[in-house]
Amino acid sequence: MTQNHYSLSRRSFLSHSSAIVAGGLITGSLIERCAATSNASKLRLGLVTYQWGKDWAVPELIQNCSEAGIEGIELRSTHKHGVEIQLDTAKRQEVKKRFSDSPVALVGLGSACEYHAVDPAVVQKNIDETKAWVDLCHEVGGSGVKVRPNGLPKEVPVEKTLEQIGKSLLTVGKYAAEFGIQIRVEVHGAGTQEIPNMKTIMDVADHPNVVVCWNCNPTDLNGAGFETNYKMLDKWMGTVHIHDLREGKNKYPWKELFSLLTSCQSKNFTGWCLLEDGAVPQDIVMALKENRSAFDLLIQNR
Repeated sequence: MTQNHYSLSRRSFLSHSSAIVAGGLITGSLIERCAATSNASKLRLGLVTYQWGKDWAVPELIQNCSEAGIEGIELRSTHKHGVEIQLDTAKRQEVKKRFSDSPVALVGLGSACEYHAVDPAVVQKNIDETKAWVDLCHEVGGSGVKVRPNGLPKEVPVEKTLEQIGKSLLTVGKYAAEFGIQIRVEVHGAGTQEIPNMKTIMDVADHPNVVVCWNCNPTDLNGAGFETNYKMLDKWMGTVHIHDLREGKNKYPWKELFSLLTSCQSKNFTGWCLLEDGAVPQDIVMALKENRSAFDLLIQNR
């Protein structure tokens, strides 16, 4: 489904639902079910060029994803696609045109920017680099830049580091808002990927352009459990990094995740579920096709 088709269908759905509600013909529980159905239709399958696709240039990425039914791509930094902050204006326009002329969306760019360092100069360098990624993302036609927390220095109190990360995100979020770009904060890093710590970071960041990139980590099941952890970050949800969905590949509560995503409360949730997996299959395109089928079944049977 293209973005334009989605927008039209969603507007039509909302208009129709509003008319029914105004006429008093629909119950509260049915409204909730309709809203969940609308969110389910928003879920879209994309690819992160983490390992699957890291050796493909942009034309090959677009061709292979199109063949496999993958709707969008997050371009991770340092890979063969070459979409980096050093690109000149002409190359940026070329990348934008390649995606705009294709059925595959450029979901965003995956940076390695992080803000936990003890040295303020290192933190500032990462903030400045994030702004450069925002500029690039805007010029190539993406909608967001992935960043990450990446650990908790032992010599600094945890609360201080979490606040530092949150304030840094607020700074880059304000900058990104000028271009309509999201800052997508990956649930990542030793200690920082713990959901209560991520919640603290997001509470401090407190900006509509700063959203969560849910990362499907084993730690998501810690403490009070998966659903409770998910709901701690639900209102900030922006994108999701999923893993290989084929049977026997990854143990994760996929059905529960997709069920929760269909009732996501975040106003900034894009619906993008982006495949990112470290184990590289022999035939990547075939594996993408099989994940397309698995994704569709999970959405239907949530």
